[in-house]
Amino acid sequence: MAAVAALLLLLAAPARAEVIERLPTPTADKVVALTFDACEARGQPAFLDQTILDVLVAEQVPYTIFATGLFARRNAEALKTLAASPLVRVENHSMAHPRHMERFDAAAIRKEVEDADAAIQAVTGRKPRFFRFPGGDHDSRSLAEVEATGHRVVHWSFPSGDPAPGVTPRHLTEWVLSRTRPGAILIFHVNRRAPATGPALPAILAGLRAKGYRVVPLEEALPP
Repeated sequence: MAAVAALLLLLAAPARAEVIERLPTPTADKVVALTFDACEARGQPAFLDQTILDVLVAEQVPYTIFATGLFARRNAEALKTLAASPLVRVENHSMAHPRHMERFDAAAIRKEVEDADAAIQAVTGRKPRFFRFPGGDHDSRSLAEVEATGHRVVHWSFPSGDPAPGVTPRHLTEWVLSRTRPGAILIFHVNRRAPATGPALPAILAGLRAKGYRVVPLEEALPP
């Protein structure tokens, strides 16, 4: 009886909070997801990088934008147009891109998430399902607080480093292609602070195809 009781307690316990860093696909399934951070902090206006968007339109691949609420408000018309495409989803990257949300109290964490939800939904007509911590900074408590708002936390398989000073399209392409593995969640930036990304994207996508990879929608690979 004791063993049965222990099993029932285990089954009744809430699922362990997790940060998703790769797609839950079979190891041999060569799929990847494309994600782009659209960061804007208070006092730091940011805008969509049209060079990147032009490549994505030409390639007709699915992708996800993790936008801050401030970015969504500033780029409302452009994001609304993008979100109307079945290939595009806009998800939550906090309201104002504060670093170290693990230092926030519960109310402040929820406010960052919920304010961004409201701002993004007002633009796209759809409430985000996923959340990405600014800078990836989190701990078990902040992760649990975000999951309590109904979001799954999605980060990345490895940093692309595309906003770093001096990064060239060739370096970015070689870096990404050498590190991509089946199920990778790729991260880039679409807020005009990663000038190598747009020029590198055609070669990255061509290289992935040459290796047998397919780009899949994040929301399909991570169902509710």
